[in-house]
Amino acid sequence: MAAALEIAVQDAAGARAAIAAGADRLELCQALGVGGLTPSIGLIEAAVDAVGGARVNVLVRPRGGGFVYTPDEVALVAADIAAAVAAGVGGVVVGALTADGRADIEAVRRWRDAAGESTLVFHRAIDATPDPVAVLAQLRGAGVDRVLTSGGAPRSIDGLDTLRALVAARGDVQIMAGGGIRVADIPAIASTGVDAVHLSARTLSGADVPAGPGGGSAGHDATDPEQVAAAAAALTGTLNG
Repeated sequence: MAAALEIAVQDAAGARAAIAAGADRLELCQALGVGGLTPSIGLIEAAVDAVGGARVNVLVRPRGGGFVYTPDEVALVAADIAAAVAAGVGGVVVGALTADGRADIEAVRRWRDAAGESTLVFHRAIDATPDPVAVLAQLRGAGVDRVLTSGGAPRSIDGLDTLRALVAARGDVQIMAGGGIRVADIPAIASTGVDAVHLSARTLSGADVPAGPGGGSAGHDATDPEQVAAAAAALTGTLNG
């Protein structure tokens, strides 16, 4: 069976475009330029309306700048998880580390409780730990259903050995490869036995409209259905070239 294809999207239009082009599911977030942040509840509801909640996994990350969180931030993530689940999403994506670089299992367990029966995904915070395989065992014990990882490398194509080790140690936790993936990388990454492949398939839109001080640089990210379709074809072995 081919690995599932997950696309990171930032709006309802992107959600519709990704599913129509062959994505199996989505990670919904905002601010992909800083690694992704929690989307608004309005955006979550719009995406659920657009493609159905079962396909939507919401990133719940309160800020950029690392993964070590204060008690207030842990509580905020728990509240945002509860709101996302109430809006009908199929899963939530979280991650937290201790100051010495281990998984913050106490926070993960709290978030597991907040997620209820929804899928709990631990994101690429695992790639900032010294031993992802050991961390995987901790996450399995804390009720994590899926792990997103580049195999500890800046790009997944450079983390193939660790991805294979994680697949061998996964037990009942799904391993999803993600991090700098290009369509040409997908066959090699899929050959490790991962359960899913994750990428953003972004293109720049709106670069020709007014922008300036206070509004950031011109243009914004949009989901590119051609990239999504090419990624889907690469996973099923039907990509030409």
